[in-house]
Amino acid sequence: MQLLTLAEIDDELAARATEFDAITATLLELDRHPGHTLLQRYPPTGLTAQRWQPVRAALALMWADYGRLEGILDAAEQVRGTRSRLDDSERAELTRLLRGRPFEASRTPIPMAQRSLTGPAEEVLFVGLADTVDRMRATFPEIAEFFDAVDAVNTRVMSGLAPLQDTVDRARAAGGGTTELGAIGEGIAALLSRSATDPLALTVSEIDARIAELSDELRRVAAILAELDAVVADWAGAIAETRRRLTVLCDTRTRAAAARAQVEAKILAGPLPVHTDDSATLGAQLDALAATQAAAADLVRLRVRIADATAGAATAEELAQGLLDRRIELRGRLAAYQAKAARLGVSEDRDVLAAGQIAAGLLTRRPCDLAAVTRAVADFQQIVGEKSGRGR
Repeated sequence: MQLLTLAEIDDELAARATEFDAITATLLELDRHPGHTLLQRYPPTGLTAQRWQPVRAALALMWADYGRLEGILDAAEQVRGTRSRLDDSERAELTRLLRGRPFEASRTPIPMAQRSLTGPAEEVLFVGLADTVDRMRATFPEIAEFFDAVDAVNTRVMSGLAPLQDTVDRARAAGGGTTELGAIGEGIAALLSRSATDPLALTVSEIDARIAELSDELRRVAAILAELDAVVADWAGAIAETRRRLTVLCDTRTRAAAARAQVEAKILAGPLPVHTDDSATLGAQLDALAATQAAAADLVRLRVRIADATAGAATAEELAQGLLDRRIELRGRLAAYQAKAARLGVSEDRDVLAAGQIAAGLLTRRPCDLAAVTRAVADFQQIVGEKSGRGR
């Protein structure tokens, strides 16, 4: 190896010192990375623990290489000193330190079967500044990307849950310690725990879906808490409003029963849902609450039952009424196509007459098969189009 000149030595030392300062700053920043901080605070589990093992080994090697760089540069600085001239032996030592591989990195025993009779018993690895820096450059992206991935998941979870946790805390401080609120708090804690210990097992879609679910639950509970406050503030008014809601339930069930009866008489359909009419029981419970002025929470729970029952009755009514409306719609479509046939001058055509009579006959049957009527009306429409030469 050709000896470096004094100028080359000084230039090399200055460049390596600047490089070492940049590496120091980067490693300190890496050590303070939020992803690394999370891994140090909460021992990783699951998928994160599996992926952390090789990254942790790479990080340990990175710091070991950093120590080797520091040792080599310190040795070179000591040899260089502040002298204005260096002899050949000093230049040779500095050349070895700066350009060679002066640092013993490891010793690995050589298995007996792989040795020669007079050969070494272990393999010694020597490293220098250049190859050590190259290895650190190659290792750094893997570590940084892992820390970024951990922090990205945890940040997404924390930012999504922070407003929910704040709402839960404020509700509890205001005396809203309900079972539902406690369950939401537990859900928030569970997601936080997963993001802290095994963040890489969480996908973005899973995080967003769970946060949305907790948000929906919290909005529902918040509405109940607001209703509870209103009940406490005006007990008499709350009782009156609950009676009105009970009346709405009874009316809805009456309409649903009437629509169901019409469907059963007029339309061929599967069994429609029948809900047990517990209006009398709900009314008795309301009377008991009004007489005793029981806890507001009991009245809110009764309102929830009334609301659920009303929603069920409304769904049943919509289902039955939808079948009745479909029959009316088919009758109107058939009349419109019959008028179109007359306008096009094909209403007396034998095929048109036959198709129209089939559709009309199916419509008048009791019970009426809506699927069969739908096909018959479509067939009638097609025949009218074919006979008139205008297609459908």
